[in-house]
Amino acid sequence: MAELTSMRNIGKEMGRKLRSVGICSAEELARLGSKEAFARLKTRYPNVCLVHLYTLQGAVEDVEYHRLPEEVKKDLKDFSDSFQ
Repeated sequence: MAELTSMRNIGKEMGRKLRSVGICSAEELARLGSKEAFARLKTRYPNVCLVHLYTLQGAVEDVEYHRLPEEVKKDLKDFSDSFQ
């Protein structure tokens, strides 16, 4: 199993937070997807924001988060807004 920090956009702090919500490998993050990971993080860390969700999606798709297509960003923003 690959380390979370081997994924694009995932640093030590995000890796630590993901492990704290039960996501312990790159494969598990890819399987669960960015939305499920974000929902788990939001429950434990209420201050996570839309940029964190973009970061997770970028990790899953192996792209820099700022290069996500606009339609993907809009979908993620709508999802993030549902937590407010």
